[in-house]
Amino acid sequence: MNSTRSCGVLLHPTSLPGRYGIGDLGQEAVSFLDFLSAGRQSWWQMLPLGPVGAGFSPYQSPSSFAGNPLLISPDRMLEAGWLAASDLGKIPKSSASRVDPDAVGIFKTDLLAKAFRNFGKAGLSSASFLEFREQESAWLGDYTLFEAIRESHPGISWSGWPNGLARRTPESLDRTREVLNDRISYHAFVQYAFDLQWRQLRQEAAKRNIRLIGDVPIFVSYDSADVWANPELFQLNTKSLPRAVAGVPPDYFNSDGQLWGNPVYHWDAHREQSFEWWVGRLQSQLRRVDLIRLDHFRGFESYWEIPARAKTARKGKWVSGPGAALFKVLQERLGGLPFIAEDLGEITPPVDALREQFGLPGMKVLQFAFGTAAGDHPYLPHNYTCNCVVYTGTHDNDTTAGWYREISKNQKQVFEGGPTESEFALLYLDTDSAQVGQALIRAAYSSVADLAIIPMQDIAGLGSAARMNIPGLATGNWAWRLTQPQLTNQAALELAELATMFGRASTPQVQMNPRREMTFQTSRYSGAKSQCQLTPSEALSKPEGIP
Repeated sequence: MNSTRSCGVLLHPTSLPGRYGIGDLGQEAVSFLDFLSAGRQSWWQMLPLGPVGAGFSPYQSPSSFAGNPLLISPDRMLEAGWLAASDLGKIPKSSASRVDPDAVGIFKTDLLAKAFRNFGKAGLSSASFLEFREQESAWLGDYTLFEAIRESHPGISWSGWPNGLARRTPESLDRTREVLNDRISYHAFVQYAFDLQWRQLRQEAAKRNIRLIGDVPIFVSYDSADVWANPELFQLNTKSLPRAVAGVPPDYFNSDGQLWGNPVYHWDAHREQSFEWWVGRLQSQLRRVDLIRLDHFRGFESYWEIPARAKTARKGKWVSGPGAALFKVLQERLGGLPFIAEDLGEITPPVDALREQFGLPGMKVLQFAFGTAAGDHPYLPHNYTCNCVVYTGTHDNDTTAGWYREISKNQKQVFEGGPTESEFALLYLDTDSAQVGQALIRAAYSSVADLAIIPMQDIAGLGSAARMNIPGLATGNWAWRLTQPQLTNQAALELAELATMFGRASTPQVQMNPRREMTFQTSRYSGAKSQCQLTPSEALSKPEGIP
């Protein structure tokens, strides 16, 4: 199978515009699909879709399987008859460019409670709701019980619950299910609402020939239904607390390393169970998306294990991960490996070998390419192979405008007596400082990488205030929102022109929202053929249908 070139945009749904203080799965998401279609894009990449955890982080979720309740659209619930217009009450004032997690959480939780009451007994006994609970029973029962117990023990991690609940004795669980039955049904309803709205969004995406890219963090939060329901799969001590936690070692950027705090896996136990938990986790996500970015891929080969009581990541050590054994099982059970390997950072030959053994595309980030003038830098586009995904930046990077401003201020030389990083970027890209953002996007599109993904912030030319995440900063992340004026007709047309020029354009399937008044115009450029005749990961060339 020959290489298939394509392109897409990185934007988490919480960052969409809308009047409810946070982006959701309603009409604004459909309008964004229209924008992508007008731009001849094939992919919409998102961050993890689960409930958020500490610091509003989608990477510290209480469940690897559940959907984020904050993404449920009030307008879609009005259409379903679960809410009346009067139920909306007074919509809290909110910033158009930032999410206020506390205010949004209170408002959305209140709406979901009203919708649940209106859903009522007839809905709880409906065939579709009962079918959903049955189909998702492998995780839904544990998750809904976990959430109901958390509500009754606010602020207490599961290891601090009464012993019978923490240790999951059958008697305690049965008794608690009876007592908390209404709250368990509520949380099941919330997941049902998310599922219905997500399926509707996927159908709209399919109409426009747009596929979805999800994101699966390698590690999970300790205070999660995953760890509570499967303690044998994690390295816990006799008190059910982590024996060791994950992170990354000290490096040039952080002398203490990064102490993430996630419990590490008991990989021998996973092997004994034929990696069934991982199979289920990824099957669940592939019912929502077509392709998955595997976060911190290097941890599958070896990961940095830190004693749980350590104050920094300095005292950690490298420990072997599951390696090829896991991916052989996934390949067999999933019928393929529709993954992007997030292989950024200090990557060793064994990590590259694992990725290459299974033909997984890695990631290339252009913002990392200009710190040295060495022509063999792996992130410079002339060194790419086809089987990779190129980004201008990721959710952990500054925006390109912010990045260039910062490297221009720092005046760091790429080698003694040589150009600065910003000067080398301009030399390589053959541009000036006013056009560096557009030049970086063009470099991504013109590269031989099978897939080019551009963060929406860079398409809109936004500065550092639009940054999604600053790694190591506990608060203030994940809150950026795109405002309506930043989603312009001109931006879509420029994307369409680049996509067509460099042979990445999708078949136009524009069905624009009339109030957007966006029209697709055929580019004057003819599509270029791929320069590679490789066999890339099947996921980058095989359209997936709606499950």
